[in-house]
Amino acid sequence: MNDRLDMTVMHAMHSALRRELRHIARITARYDPDPRHILRGAAGWEMFRRALRAHHGAEDDALWPALRQALDGRPYDLTRLEAIEVEHAVLARLVGTVDEALADPGTDPILLSELANSLVTGLAGHLAHEEDAVFPLVQAVVDEQQWEHFGRAHAQRIAPHAAQLLPWLLEGADEHTTTAVLAQLPTHVRRAYTYQWQPEYAVLDRWRIQVPSSRYLLPTPASMPVSPQPLQELS
Repeated sequence: MNDRLDMTVMHAMHSALRRELRHIARITARYDPDPRHILRGAAGWEMFRRALRAHHGAEDDALWPALRQALDGRPYDLTRLEAIEVEHAVLARLVGTVDEALADPGTDPILLSELANSLVTGLAGHLAHEEDAVFPLVQAVVDEQQWEHFGRAHAQRIAPHAAQLLPWLLEGADEHTTTAVLAQLPTHVRRAYTYQWQPEYAVLDRWRIQVPSSRYLLPTPASMPVSPQPLQELS
C-alpha cells in the first residue's frame, strides 16, 4: 500500500514509545530493586515523558484541528477522533499521577506497579487505536500543507531536547526509517546526531539507578556542542 502522506516519523515515534513501555513494565513488575528508586532517577523515564508530551501536544495543537475541519459533516468519524482526544487527556493524567507517586517517599510499590500497569496498558491500547481508527482518516482527508504544518509543530516540540530525543527516537529503527528521518533535518543537526548525540546516547544505561550524564537530565543540556537556537531549525 502506497500512503499518500509520509508517516515515517509518526510510526517511528509509536515504535519508540512501545519500546519504552516494555522497559517500564519490566521495572515495575518487581519490587527488588525498588521500582520507585529506578524510575525516579532514570533518564529513560524523563525521555519517555518528554517524547510523549511533545508527540501528543503536536497532535492536539496541529493535527487534530485540521482533521476535525476536514471531517465536518461526518459525525461517526468525528466521534472516533474525539475518543482519541479523550485518551490523550487520560494518559496525561496517568503520567502525572505516576510522577506524583515517584515524588512521594511513602508511595507503596504495589500502588506504583498498578499505576504503571494502567499507563502501559492504556498507552499501548491508545497507539493501536490511533493507528487503526485515525491514521486512515489522516491519509484520506488531511492535505499536504496541513501535514507539513503538523510536521513542523512536532519538530519544534522535539527541538529543545533533540540531543536526547533524536537518538532515542531512532534506537532500534531500521535503515529506511533512520535515513528517512535524518533526511528531513538540517545538515548541522545530522552532524551533531552522528558525531556526538548518538554516540553519547549509545553508552547511556537510561533505565538503571546509576546516575547518568547530566545532559540527559537537565532541561537544557549544558554540554551540548550545538547552541540551542539552531535546533529550532529542525523543521
